[in-house]
Amino acid sequence: METITICFLLYFISHCSCTRLQEATINTFNVMNYGAIGDGRKDDSQSFLKAWSKVCSTKNTIATLKVPPGKTFMLSPLQFSGPCYFSSVHFQLEGKIVAPNNKEAWKGKDEDFQTWIQFSNVNGLIINGGGQIDGGGYVWWNSCKGESCGRPTALHIHKCNNFQLHDTHHLNSAKNHISINSSNNTHIFNVTITAPQDSPNTDGIDISQSSHILIQHSTIATGDDCIAINTHTSNINITGVTCGPGHGISIGSLGEKGSYGIVEQVHVSHCSFKGAKNGMRIKTWQGGFGYVRNILFEHILLTNTGNPIIIDQDYEGVNEEEKKQESAIHISGVTYRDVQGTSISEIAINLNCGEGAGCNNIFMDAINIISASSGSKVRASCNNAHGIAASTSPHISCLS
Repeated sequence: METITICFLLYFISHCSCTRLQEATINTFNVMNYGAIGDGRKDDSQSFLKAWSKVCSTKNTIATLKVPPGKTFMLSPLQFSGPCYFSSVHFQLEGKIVAPNNKEAWKGKDEDFQTWIQFSNVNGLIINGGGQIDGGGYVWWNSCKGESCGRPTALHIHKCNNFQLHDTHHLNSAKNHISINSSNNTHIFNVTITAPQDSPNTDGIDISQSSHILIQHSTIATGDDCIAINTHTSNINITGVTCGPGHGISIGSLGEKGSYGIVEQVHVSHCSFKGAKNGMRIKTWQGGFGYVRNILFEHILLTNTGNPIIIDQDYEGVNEEEKKQESAIHISGVTYRDVQGTSISEIAINLNCGEGAGCNNIFMDAINIISASSGSKVRASCNNAHGIAASTSPHISCLS
C-alpha cells in the first residue's frame, strides 16, 4: 500500500487574510502487492479481488486500485461488488486486462447474465488511466454467433451512480463492450472502442434503465451499434462521438414480444458517421407498448454512411402474429437539424412508421444528404410519418 498525502490550500479573504491546510489521504492498493503476476497467462483474478476488498473497505479516505503499466493481466469472469465505505473509488487502469482465451472459464456461470467484468453497487466509481480491456472475442465469434449462446459482455456497470469512465481503450469484446444498467449520472469521455466490422453484436456502449448519461469525445468502431439506447432511459447527451464502422447510434430496439419500453430526452450533437451501416436509427417492434419522445439529432456529419436517417417501427424478425398486433411504441417529437454528408444507400431518409399512431411531430431542418457515388441520387421513403421538413434534401413527401 502506498500512501500519498495531498494538501489542499483553502484561501479565505475577510477583514484579514488567513490560510488553512486540510489534509486528505489517498490510499493506493497495487494489485502486484496482492500476488498478481501480470504475464497475460496466469489467472490474476484472486489478486484483483483481494486488492478490491481492501479498496472497498477503506474508510474516511480516497481509495485507489492500481493496475500498473507494462503488465498484462488475465482475468477470469469476476465481480467487483459494493457498497464501499467511501463515496469515491478509483480503478486506475494503466496496464492491460485480457479475457481467458477459451470459453471454459464461463462454464457454470448464469447463462442469463453473462458478463466478464462487472462492477455492481459502487457509487462514485472512477475508471481511467490509459489502459486497455481486451475481451478476447475471437474465441467466441465463429463458434457462437446466436443471441442465446451466452457470449459475455466485457464491462458491465450495474447500479453504480455517479460513475465516470475515461481515457481507456476497449477492444474485441465477445458481445457488447460496455453496458450501463440502472446507473444514473454517468460520464464517459475520451474512450476508444474497436472490434472487427463483421464481429457479431459487439455494441460499443449499451444503456438501459439509466438517466443523465453524458458521452463525449470518443471513437467507436465495432460490428454493431456504436451506442444503443435501450428501454427506461432518459436524459442522454451524446456529443463529439465518431462512429464507424458499426450500426450507428440507435434508440432501441424496443417493444419486443409485446414488452413495454420508454426512451425520452435524448440529444445527439456534433457526431460523425464514417462508413457506418446506419446513422441515426430508431427501431421498434410491432406489438410493443410505450413511447420514444423528445429526441434531437443535430450538427451531424455523414461520410459514406448507409441508412443515414432511419425510423423503423417494423423491426426485423417479427412473425405473422406480431404483425397483426395493433399496439406499437409511440414515436413523437423527433428533430433532425443540420445533417450533412454522403449516403451509400439510395434511400437516405427512411421513415417507416407503422399503421395506427405512426410517427408524429417529426421535424427536419437544414438536411443535405447526397449520394456517395458520383452521378447517383438519393431519395426519401415515407410511411405514416407526420411533421414538418424545411430546407431538406432529398425531399420528404409526407412531411409538409
